[in-house]
Amino acid sequence: MKTDVISILKKVGAVLTDDHFVYTSGKHGSVYINKDAVYPHTKETSAICKLIARKFQRKRIEVVAAPALGGIILSQWTAYWLSQLSHREVLGIYTEKDAEKNQIFTRGYDKLVKGKRVLVIEDLTTTGGSVRKVVETVKSAGGSVIAVSVMVNRDPAHVNAGVVGAPFSALGVLKAKAFDEALCPLCKKGIPVNTAVGHGKEFSGQK
Repeated sequence: MKTDVISILKKVGAVLTDDHFVYTSGKHGSVYINKDAVYPHTKETSAICKLIARKFQRKRIEVVAAPALGGIILSQWTAYWLSQLSHREVLGIYTEKDAEKNQIFTRGYDKLVKGKRVLVIEDLTTTGGSVRKVVETVKSAGGSVIAVSVMVNRDPAHVNAGVVGAPFSALGVLKAKAFDEALCPLCKKGIPVNTAVGHGKEFSGQK
């Protein structure tokens, strides 16, 4: 298996280009990484998380935290590989979105990060907003955020340590310009929104 994240994502058909997509942030663009195409492939998902774990195996990470839903899978696999590499248990937990769209700990997970060294991970970053919310929640619960790591950073010019609130790195970069709807050149050209992946269905008012 190729060991760089972009090759792994392309292998499972997760990298989509030359179309009109709506991202989680609500912004539009022509490149989409369909992370949901990765997760059914346990070998590839495990390999990606092993890449993350190797980067931080000497950082004495005690807990891996990530936002639900896809982050649940990433936090489990990354914690597993960190446990294997460090020969001690590393916990894998996740935050969930509340009514105000903040990322919060439920299920008593806040108690698992208090006083612990935490690695925050995420699949993709377009604006960095979601992962920053996880960082803030970990800090509010008394955890120490050692680093933030993502599979792919889609906007390296703007998403960095300052934006997410902690040391930041990505396994790979796949630049994808993101536009507000009012400024979207794809909308202006009348290119239909892809409703099969991303948030195109909600944008188009489909159920």
